[in-house]
Amino acid sequence: MKPVKLFYLKTCPFCKKALRYIEEAKAAHPELEAVEIEMIEESEEPAVADQYDYYYVPTFYVGGEKVHEGGIYPDEVEAVLRRALE
Repeated sequence: MKPVKLFYLKTCPFCKKALRYIEEAKAAHPELEAVEIEMIEESEEPAVADQYDYYYVPTFYVGGEKVHEGGIYPDEVEAVLRRALE
């Protein structure tokens, strides 16, 4: 399984949706429950966030590759999680 990193901000409405979509995807698809996500709140960990190339949150990296940046929909979250299983 590939490692997943999620860069987010607590105050970002798109990030709040992404977190809800993660929970919904895992509840609907038990195979996705095994995907662990390292959550990095960029305002609390700016040194870590500065090491990655992105501008918008939420941003997902899977196996070190940026796979999604910015506003997100439920099917896109599911695709990110499935990519970690590949």
